[in-house]
Amino acid sequence: MKRISALLACLLTVLLIAGCSGSPTEQSTNSKKLVLGTSADYPPYEFHKKINGTDEIVGFDIEIAKELAKDMGAELVIEDMKFDSLLLALNSGKIDIAMAAMNPTEERKKNVDFTSIYYTSDQAVLVRADDKDKFKTMADLEGKNIGAQKSTIYEDIARSIPNAKVDALSKMSDILLSLESKRVDALIVELPVAESYEKNRPTLAIAEAHPTSEDNGYAIAVKKGREELVGQLNKSIDRLLSEDKVKKYVTDATKLAEEGDTNIWSLFTQYKSTFLKGVLWTLLLSLVTVVFGFILGVILVLMRRSRIKPLKWIAVAYIEFLRGTPLMVQLFIIYFGLPSIGIEFPKFIAGAIALSLNSAAYLAEIFRAGIESVDKGQLEAARSLGMKQSMAMRYIILPQALKQVLPAIGNEFVVIIKESSIVSLIGITDIMFQEEVVRGSTYAGLPPLIIAAVLYFILTFTCSKLLGVAERRLKTSD
Repeated sequence: MKRISALLACLLTVLLIAGCSGSPTEQSTNSKKLVLGTSADYPPYEFHKKINGTDEIVGFDIEIAKELAKDMGAELVIEDMKFDSLLLALNSGKIDIAMAAMNPTEERKKNVDFTSIYYTSDQAVLVRADDKDKFKTMADLEGKNIGAQKSTIYEDIARSIPNAKVDALSKMSDILLSLESKRVDALIVELPVAESYEKNRPTLAIAEAHPTSEDNGYAIAVKKGREELVGQLNKSIDRLLSEDKVKKYVTDATKLAEEGDTNIWSLFTQYKSTFLKGVLWTLLLSLVTVVFGFILGVILVLMRRSRIKPLKWIAVAYIEFLRGTPLMVQLFIIYFGLPSIGIEFPKFIAGAIALSLNSAAYLAEIFRAGIESVDKGQLEAARSLGMKQSMAMRYIILPQALKQVLPAIGNEFVVIIKESSIVSLIGITDIMFQEEVVRGSTYAGLPPLIIAAVLYFILTFTCSKLLGVAERRLKTSD
């Protein structure tokens, strides 16, 4: 019991430290900080780059944001997340501003405010180099498979093409992979982004077809009602435009977005520390989830088997609801939804809570199956010897039940390691998050995914073997 208490104390301490270190947004309320939300897979606007051996988010949006923070006398804090999560994070107070080559469309203006336009760009059609001559006009795209970033004007342009089948994804690196793997025929993107990819990937080219849109300017999104912040940002934007600094930032960022090595071994060697950091966060998150999911699962199964009807109903409702709703929805409700009612968790703790609550529902059912596999006569024998119901469950039934379901618990742990990849959606730097970082900064398509798959396999295979050893030892102790 003392060992279990010590383990829980250690995990709570780690959870607290990880939570505090994992979310600068919460700290911004206590000091002068400007928290920028962006989707850093969009060179030359914003992308990851190794600078002196350290991974940094760079790009001309980032340079502009640094000037904005400087004018406000604030420290710039950057939060990297998927593009379609930016406005959600903005309205939930997770970030102060959103900059990610965002067009101030009328639809978006209903939910957030925008600054004045700080950059204007044309659109382009990016295709495989071999197909460049196939798309000379926009009419050539009719009936084709078109890729675009989700919730952008480029998705709207793609959907306006007659009979086109649109594949809208959140990450630019995923969309690019779709083009290279021939799942789509062309991409609709901004001209600077297309030029950057054409320069760094010889397999890609810009087609002659030229899409047009009335919304071709980019602005900074701010939560509705923050007129003072919008005024401050507009003053800085006016200064940068009058000093012609934005053009300089675009030129510098385009030069910085140079080609990386796409050899799989070279990639792993170069970004070894990045991937290992992802492995550590994945393991920590999985361990925390298993421990707290296990404890909550035991409580739930005891509630479900209780003679007190309300406790049983609560447990059944909890298990059915958590098993009947997607984990991603649960994660978004905890991370983005709860702040609206004054409950706010750092991103790591939010991820751990979502995974633990979800896992507990499945573990409770595993425990129930284990308990029901124990002969009822043993409980009756324990009661006939004078044991109370709780004592009989603790010393007679549960130890046998846990031994019966150990393989299923081990399988659940393996599932958690794999399902934890979903927390990359809110910016937790697990293996999948780091894979996207490497893919976005090196223009490499498949190699980072293969490295991530190998790392997940090593973790799950090792875990399965260790659990097999534990299972055999328990059998020999019978």
